[in-house]
Amino acid sequence: MQNVSDVMTRGIRTMAPDDTLTTAAQAMRELNVGALPVCDGERLVGMVTDRDMVLRGLAEERTHSRLNEVMSREVYYCYEDQPVDEAIASMRDMQVRRLPVVDRNQRLVGIVSLGDVATNVDERQSGTAIRDISSPSEPDRRSQSAASGAAGGGQTS
Repeated sequence: MQNVSDVMTRGIRTMAPDDTLTTAAQAMRELNVGALPVCDGERLVGMVTDRDMVLRGLAEERTHSRLNEVMSREVYYCYEDQPVDEAIASMRDMQVRRLPVVDRNQRLVGIVSLGDVATNVDERQSGTAIRDISSPSEPDRRSQSAASGAAGGGQTS
């Protein structure tokens, strides 16, 4: 049985709570990722995602904010010595595509993502994980909502 340490990504970039949205966005662009752990020293204090930055930063016109103002503070994580199937179950239950990985001293040691699972776990298990984690959340948004605009974007008259 594989442990999280067998499939996770190590040597990840972290941000500090006082870093700016711009710095985080530049790091995400450089690394081609959509989320970064936020650490106070070695202690994991949050995660900042591209979604956090848009919804809590840009949408609220807080473009000069620090990460501690927009990051997700409720961080789900797993342990490096935990079986991969337990981490996958956590990702499925919480509907998240990545989990920070900590050691038993609560120090950040990596991230395990849906991509790590897809490329490092047997096909049947990874396929099931991808389907379950990616299942639509509520409410069902397959039809056009009141917030929808013209296909080209912008307002309609």
